[in-house]
Amino acid sequence: MSLVVPAVLPASREEFEKTLSIFAGIPSVSRIQIDVVDGRLASPASWPYTAPRELSDRVARGEMLPHLDRIAYEIDLMCTDSEDAAAAWLALGATRLTFHVEATVDIGRLLASVRTRYGSFVSLGLALTIATDPAVIEQSLAGIDYVQFMGIARIGVQGQPFDPRVLDRVRAFHAKHPEAAIQVDGGVSLESAKKLVASGVTNVIVGSGILRASDPAAAFAALEALESSYGV
Repeated sequence: MSLVVPAVLPASREEFEKTLSIFAGIPSVSRIQIDVVDGRLASPASWPYTAPRELSDRVARGEMLPHLDRIAYEIDLMCTDSEDAAAAWLALGATRLTFHVEATVDIGRLLASVRTRYGSFVSLGLALTIATDPAVIEQSLAGIDYVQFMGIARIGVQGQPFDPRVLDRVRAFHAKHPEAAIQVDGGVSLESAKKLVASGVTNVIVGSGILRASDPAAAFAALEALESSYGV
């Protein structure tokens, strides 16, 4: 599995489709994260919350996400109705769901409900903001496939500066749970990615660091090369 997971945070359906096309045009991309922001848990709201009928219409037409034969789609649910919101994305072919612990009062109940509703074929992850104590997910680790640490102070907006506090958080968690899959989302550049991978991170989620590059494919390749450099 690739080290780098490109991320799209679309303001519109047109931007969503254009960005997916850019990422899918990079042959070595095997996972894409779709950021879904409802404007309440985080803001501003992203598509499809800005035009919810557009997503439901796609589901009704039986449309699927592109290139499912080689790309796994991960939905980062930055929303207060995350369990229900997941349904449409799963219908479109997504197979990975990231839930933010700040959006629920009962993590165990949420995970059990998702497994009951959507089955075991879905990979589940829990995301933690920079201020959330990882101790809150200790009792839930057996029920998830990965942990996502946010590398920025404000979630839901691409292009935020990297918050170095996440490095100590990752190191401590990796030392305690060396077999756990860890990904970091937010503020990831080539320089911060080097530090993250050296700290035990399994995957880095990168949006603007790829999209704003003059050559997105070259930016992806430079990040991906860290995998062999650090023996991930």
